[in-house]
Amino acid sequence: MIEEYQLRVLPQAAASEENIIAYLAKEKGLDARTLTHVRVLRRSIDARQRTIYVNLKVRAYINETPQDDEYQHVDYPYVGDRPQVVVVGEGPGGLFASLRLIELGLRPVILERGKDVRERKKDMALITKTQKVDPESNYCFGEGGAGAYSDGKLYTRSHKRGNTEKILNVFCQHGASTSILADAHPHIGTDKLPRVIENMRLQIIKSGGEVHFQTKMTGFLLEQTPGGGERVIGAKAVDLQTNKELEFRGPVILATGHSARDVYRYLASAKIEIEPKGIAVGVRLEHPSKLIDQIQYHNKNGRGKYLPAAEYSMVAQVEGRGIYSFCMCPGGFVIPAATGPEQIVVNGMSPSNRGTQWSNSGMVVEVRPEDVTQIMPGNGGQHDVLSVMRFQEQLEKMCWQQGNMRQTAPAQRMADFVNNRLSYDLPKSSYAPGLVSSPLHFWLPSFIGKRLQEGFKVFGKRSHGFLTNEAVLIAVETRTSSPVRILRDHETLQHVLIEGLFPCGEGAGYAGGIVSAGVDGERCADAVYASLKAQG
Repeated sequence: MIEEYQLRVLPQAAASEENIIAYLAKEKGLDARTLTHVRVLRRSIDARQRTIYVNLKVRAYINETPQDDEYQHVDYPYVGDRPQVVVVGEGPGGLFASLRLIELGLRPVILERGKDVRERKKDMALITKTQKVDPESNYCFGEGGAGAYSDGKLYTRSHKRGNTEKILNVFCQHGASTSILADAHPHIGTDKLPRVIENMRLQIIKSGGEVHFQTKMTGFLLEQTPGGGERVIGAKAVDLQTNKELEFRGPVILATGHSARDVYRYLASAKIEIEPKGIAVGVRLEHPSKLIDQIQYHNKNGRGKYLPAAEYSMVAQVEGRGIYSFCMCPGGFVIPAATGPEQIVVNGMSPSNRGTQWSNSGMVVEVRPEDVTQIMPGNGGQHDVLSVMRFQEQLEKMCWQQGNMRQTAPAQRMADFVNNRLSYDLPKSSYAPGLVSSPLHFWLPSFIGKRLQEGFKVFGKRSHGFLTNEAVLIAVETRTSSPVRILRDHETLQHVLIEGLFPCGEGAGYAGGIVSAGVDGERCADAVYASLKAQG
């Protein structure tokens, strides 16, 4: 017999399968000897009151053994002899597009400018050691994209866009813990996600697809259509190891991520229609994780033995713009996420156990294209298509100059920032390249800095102890999303003017994280299949 139960229990009762079985036996009158297995279907923490509860949906197997896996399998056929599709970028958008193409009987050929997920880790370690960034292999570029080494959180609000459950199941099929299917805020962790990504790549190759590392797209192959327009029939690229020029034929799924600025410049120069898009800009805010645990769990002793590192979500409106926490990393690190010289960019990540002594989040202000015209006027005050991107670049360079022209990041204690005071010393931080005290309140653009100050005051009133000099602001967080949108047709997902080009994922302006990029990748693969089928 199989029964399902909705439970509201104390953290200790939810800590293990044995504890859940004991609870069911006591509270539901079941014989623990007959409970052969318990599967957690949903799990969330309710920390709104002083007594913390865990909400569970469980499936109890009574005198039965589960006959199925906890996740749904996808079959990937061999497609080595099928029509090929060029996929530019091997982040989540490109990976899930490629796997979906295989499902549909098409052959993906992936072009990835960076290195494989293991090799790029070595280049990221060199950032701290040498204070220099490899522009092709870093926290943003390489197999797995920006998400591979920036936390691996899988929470999304984009359920209307597609099948988010399938994305999680595919991750499980390739080695992720099945706990991500149950948790309200699923998280794989930067220590475990690389192996999952590697398994996905191996499946693509096993099914007859191709993956080309250190192969950078330089442009599209175009042909004239009978109607006088143009059609994308492939991609031009360069092998970064040999400098050899290459060509790859097929429709192109463009999934290059939010930091491929050379791609945006190419699109603009080639008159491929794009538009400026709003982003969010601010800082990484780092607290001691114990302090966040104390605040969120309403307990001076913190989280105790049975609760995970606490998360938070903050949002406010100041002068018509949103101020909010972004990519919250409990028990995590702040990392250097620049993609080239003369830049400082910060991001956050967490290992699977979320066990460090720090917790951080992006604290960012909504920035619209019209907000940057005062700083990046361009075209007589009219914002051009790359104005928001150039604003990002300007701010990142300013931050690099404030950081002594190294990867040491400018920083300021939180209360000092709010009160316009220089921090004469800084707390210990997880940011490995190092911090340098800097008056962020003075040099951040006022429409960002002033709003952050007011937002922090609001957050401090809502959560006593949150606004504190124990916390440090680390600048600058600019890569929250793409600064442009590559225009595509709502139905076909093809570019509005050029056939054969399918802008995809976060870099195209249609996603905002690992899961939503994966969903969009699958949708683009479906659109390519429909396009090829229509052509006969």
